[in-house]
Amino acid sequence: MPCTATIEVPTREHATMINITAEIRNKITESGISSGICVVFNPHTTAGLTINENADPDVVSDMLKKMDSMVPWREGYRHAEGNSAAHVKASLFSPSLTLIIDGGRPLLGTWQGIYFCEFDGPRRRRVQLKIIAS
Repeated sequence: MPCTATIEVPTREHATMINITAEIRNKITESGISSGICVVFNPHTTAGLTINENADPDVVSDMLKKMDSMVPWREGYRHAEGNSAAHVKASLFSPSLTLIIDGGRPLLGTWQGIYFCEFDGPRRRRVQLKIIAS
């Protein structure tokens, strides 16, 4: 039987990447599903998801710095709400990820972590999970 879960992700900065790997692992464990897939979905248009290195915090810092140089906050955008840069950045990331579950854990590489990427914070965000047994 599939399991649906939600992870609350309060963000405290305008742009940040929050490692949510432990929360996802906990939800998979709580589901009791030992083999299958976990779909991770972000229902927000100014945030994204990614899998990247979680060993060196400079990677996150470098990624955020590069995103700011590629997509500056002020660039003469027309969107009245004033957060077009966040929409562009979110589109460069993914709204969802699919993880393989084996042994009750997501299969990730040694250095990989799952990140919620905030581009228009601070905000109260959430991530939806659908955990499906194989």
